[in-house]
Order: sequence, then structure tokens, then C-alpha cells
Amino acid sequence: MDHSRAPVLEALQDFRSRGDVVYGPPGHKQGLGADPRVLDVVGEGVFASDVLSLNGLDDRRESQGVLTQAEELMADAVGAEQTFFSTCGSSLSVKTAMLAVAGPGEKLLVSRNAHKSVIAGVIINGVHPVWVHPKFDVERHLAHPPEPDDVCRALREHPDVKGMLLITPTDWGSCADIRGIAAVCHDHGIPLIVDEAWGAHLPFHPDLPAWGMDADADLVVTSVHKMGGAIEQSSVFHLQGDRVSPEVLKQREDLLGTTSSSSLVYATLDGWRRHMVQHGHDLLEAALHRTARIRKAVTGLDGLRLMGEEVVEQGLTAELDLMKITIDVRELGISGMQATEWLRAHCHVDIGSSDTCRISAQITHADNDRTENLLIDSLHRLVEDAGTIENQPPVRLPEPRALQLEQAMLPRDAFFATAEHVPASQAVGRVAAETISPYPPGVPVVAPGEVITREVVDYLTSGVAAGMLIPDAADPTAETLRVTAR
Repeated sequence: MDHSRAPVLEALQDFRSRGDVVYGPPGHKQGLGADPRVLDVVGEGVFASDVLSLNGLDDRRESQGVLTQAEELMADAVGAEQTFFSTCGSSLSVKTAMLAVAGPGEKLLVSRNAHKSVIAGVIINGVHPVWVHPKFDVERHLAHPPEPDDVCRALREHPDVKGMLLITPTDWGSCADIRGIAAVCHDHGIPLIVDEAWGAHLPFHPDLPAWGMDADADLVVTSVHKMGGAIEQSSVFHLQGDRVSPEVLKQREDLLGTTSSSSLVYATLDGWRRHMVQHGHDLLEAALHRTARIRKAVTGLDGLRLMGEEVVEQGLTAELDLMKITIDVRELGISGMQATEWLRAHCHVDIGSSDTCRISAQITHADNDRTENLLIDSLHRLVEDAGTIENQPPVRLPEPRALQLEQAMLPRDAFFATAEHVPASQAVGRVAAETISPYPPGVPVVAPGEVITREVVDYLTSGVAAGMLIPDAADPTAETLRVTAR
């Protein structure tokens, strides 16, 4: 296929060249009605490129096939049989993928280290989740993806499941044995969905961890805005084989997706694909060398513990995406949340993910010498000034088994059940009626239907006191929890 082409960008350029006057949405009419104060901040180009697909990028009948051509090029670029663009982020894409495999009351294997959007998907479609618990790293207090043996055990106990949803890479860069898990799923006649939100770059360099389509996954969801070069909310579905129907997937996406898709998202997805096919290997090669230099510099800093290939050598995870710079900061006497806030306030450096133990900075093809040196210098300053950061009360981290909560009700039933708020101390033994996800990274500690334990209450209340954010909780202070009524 001709990867020098970018059908959406070409159609957008044609639209702007023609000077069409639109008598339909969007109401700003390519910026004519935009507030000049807004234009000063975001620029005229944003509004000029905000165009409908119908009677905009394409005609009323979509006879030019603009979007279809762009999706076909994307599929060819990454080795998928079919690709669909999504403009609502992978939070919606993963819900769609789940709906395409399992319906209300049916069982689906789900990695319990899933993002909160997965829990939302479970609630929306009423699926019966069979949790596959991650491999817990006690030393680092970190969850790595489950292994093929974990999936095999779950399938023996639940032979009637309809499929599996696997999360890889994790927010911290740990990568699953996708091929091994796919083999287990396929031996049982079920499809494997991979939530590969952090893996947009993986198809474009051989030294990166395995990418889902190459490792026999059936359906892969990718957030191109995370590690790729498209704008926020840019997501794609990649599909191969016949275990997931493309017709069903498309219908489920139509059920949940917007009818006002963003041309800005489509255009940047299209352009990113062309950029990666033409220059991706060299760009990622440079990024990997840059990553190696940063890792070497961080390794020499007292009080910072970099997560590296030792987690693979120790059998804790199948692979590691080294472009995720995950650093434990506890030896500095501070939390990852404090480190993130200090770096923003004193160095104007914004860290992607952080929790009570660590921070994680992502390196992409977009980094350069300035950003490389700034990160290294900022981490030096953090080490030097950590003693000036105010002590916070300790967070009571639970033991791994304490995070494997009993599922007393289906998440959907608990979420929509009559509920009440009780003081956190009185919530022990009660069934949660809400999702509680420290954010970032947004992996729920408690999902609806799970029985709340003392260890989880202690973790949440001490975490909030130390600066943890739980924005999806009904009471973000964790003073009260929402539970099903007795």
C-alpha cells in the first residue's frame, strides 16, 4: 500500500483549499465565530480543521472512502487484518471490545489490574467478570501482568467464559507473555482481547516488547495519544482472525461511540501512521538510545531505584518496555506523589504516573536532548532537595493477598443497588457500591460488588492523608464509603 498517502489529511487539505462554506455543525464555522481570546491560546488552525466527516472530509454518501482508506493503511502498517479508528479514547474502545465478546450475564476473564474504564465496561454490559489476579511484586509493591498458568487455572475453573481481557503493558512498563496467554485462550476456543493502551509504538521497532497482533492476540485496543503522536482521545481497534466478528465490533462501537467524531483525531491518527511507517524505526532507535542514557544516569543517583531488566530475569514479568522510566523514590523518604508535585513546582517537569512508592516518566520519539537533560537534571535536584520536603504520614500498604477481595455481587448489580454512605471504619465487611481508584494510574483498589476489608480501608484512608487522589469515589476524602444497603 502507498504509505506516503494520508487520506484524512489530504481530504482536510482539500476542504480548506476549496473554501467550502458550511451550513451545519460545527457552529463556529471553521473559526469564524470563535472568541479571539480562544484563538490567541489554541490558534486558528484548530478551528479551521474541525470539520464533519459527512459533507466535510467526505460527501454525504462517503463515496470517497476517506476514513476507510485511512483505516486500511493503519491496518497494513501494523500487520492487522482490520483497523477501526475511535475518537473517544481507549476508555470507550475497551468497553466496545468487551461488548463484542461477552454480553449480559456471560463470563469474561479480566486482569484485575485493569484500568477503571474496564470496570466501567463490566458495569455497563452486565458481564460476569472472572478476575485473573496479576503477579504481585512484594518488594516493589507493584502488580505485573498475569501469566499463562494463571489464565489456564481460571479457565479450568470457568470453562464457560467467552473470552479474556489482558492489560499489557502496565502503567509501569511491565509486559505480559501475550503469545503464551493467546495460546491458552485459543486452546479453549476463546478470543484474547489486549488492552494495549500504552503500546502504540511497539509495532515499529524490533527491540521493543512484543506487540499484540504479532503475538496472536485477536483484538488489540491502543491509545495512540499515550506513546504515539496523535492528540488526546486518539484510539484504534486492531483485529485479526475470526474469533471476534468485525461486524459485531462495529455495531458495538456504534452503540457506545459518538456520532460527532473529531476530524482532528482522525487527521492526527492518519498522520502518525504515515510518520511511523516512513521514519518510525529511526525515531524509535534514537529514543531507545536516549532511554539508555537516562537509565544509566538515574542508576547512579542515591535514593532512586530504577526498575530494569532484573524484573524479567527474576521471572516477575515477561518483558519490560524500557521507555517507561519507573523509579522507586521511597529511599528518599518521600512518596511518588510528593516527588511529582515537587518536580512540577520546582523544575516545571510534569511526571506521567505516580503512586505512594514511585514515579514513571515516559520517553517517546518526541524527546530531544533538551528534554533528556532536563529530566536527568531535575532528578538530580530532587535527590539533593528531598530532605527539605515535608514528611507525610506513612501509607499503610496492604499485603498482596489483601488486595484480592471477595466478589460478593456482580459489579453491575452492586453499582445500581440501593446504597448508603457509612464511615470508612464501619465499611469493613460491607459490599462496595462504587469504584475506588487511586489516580493516576487509575487501577481500582475496590470495584463494585467486592467486600471491603480492614486492610483496604487502612490503605485508602492513610493514602488520602498522604496525598493520594481517588476522584471516582463518591467521597474523595475516604471518610465515608458507598456500600450496598442491608
